[in-house]
Amino acid sequence: MAVIGAGPIGCELAQSFARFGSRVSLVELGPHILGREDGDAAEILHGVFVREGIDPHLGVKIAGVETSGSDKILHLERDGKRIDVTVDALLVGAGRAPNLDGLGLEKAGIAFDKKGVTVNDNLQTSNLNVYAAGDICFPFKFTHTADALARILIANALFMGRQKASALTIPWCTYTDPEIAHVGMYEADAKEQGIEVTTLTVPLSDIDRAVLDGESEGFARVHLRKGTDRILGATIVARHAGEMINEFSLAITNGIGISAIAKTIHPYPTQAEVIKRLADAYNRTRLTPFVKKLLSSWLKWRRGN
Repeated sequence: MAVIGAGPIGCELAQSFARFGSRVSLVELGPHILGREDGDAAEILHGVFVREGIDPHLGVKIAGVETSGSDKILHLERDGKRIDVTVDALLVGAGRAPNLDGLGLEKAGIAFDKKGVTVNDNLQTSNLNVYAAGDICFPFKFTHTADALARILIANALFMGRQKASALTIPWCTYTDPEIAHVGMYEADAKEQGIEVTTLTVPLSDIDRAVLDGESEGFARVHLRKGTDRILGATIVARHAGEMINEFSLAITNGIGISAIAKTIHPYPTQAEVIKRLADAYNRTRLTPFVKKLLSSWLKWRRGN
């Protein structure tokens, strides 16, 4: 099988079919898989894919496809060189397009384009009596996001609410093994907005439960506004990263700093302890040479008394 597209869906399906026993080629125009994801996270998953026998073709263009009997021959190009991949089946995971055919939206005065229905921050369409929610009108096309938008829509359409889609804090997870979960900003996002960040990372190999489970390939990473404990974004790579990201989502949504996480007792041994370790790492950054000198002097004085 050839899976075209190495975004989240392409990666999930490539690994699934490989584990079902298929020989899988993963075809991607970009230079690496999961092009929008944390680079270190994508690199870990790339290594896993190679070990599991998935053949990645990265940085290639598809020049054409032809059939030969029951075979499909995929013609790829990289740096002017042609690569032919022969498979039984092609699976296209290169994105989705809205299906608006036959709805007659023009007659209702509802604006739309190739990306979907156009809505404002309150989820109203250009016909203010009509609202929309879900994949058809939102860039983050997840089931949990559609559910959150539906709740906003109900509040605004039926109960005169003024809830805004832009206020949502949206986590997401790529359900490979290991999973890659993220919420908030990436470091590059912060830099684009002129926000200085402090990035802290704790590898799962430092976490006892991850070592005991044989699942130590991964990490937890948090981006903080420099000089504060405000959480801007976080990424977790772990077998159950989607379960673990919720603590960061809660913190960002409610303006809770990482200092509060440091004060929260986490059960031992759990893989989620990696989040507490990140909070401890932040506290250590507050121990500047001047503060360390003061503490040393204080403890020396206490011992002398």
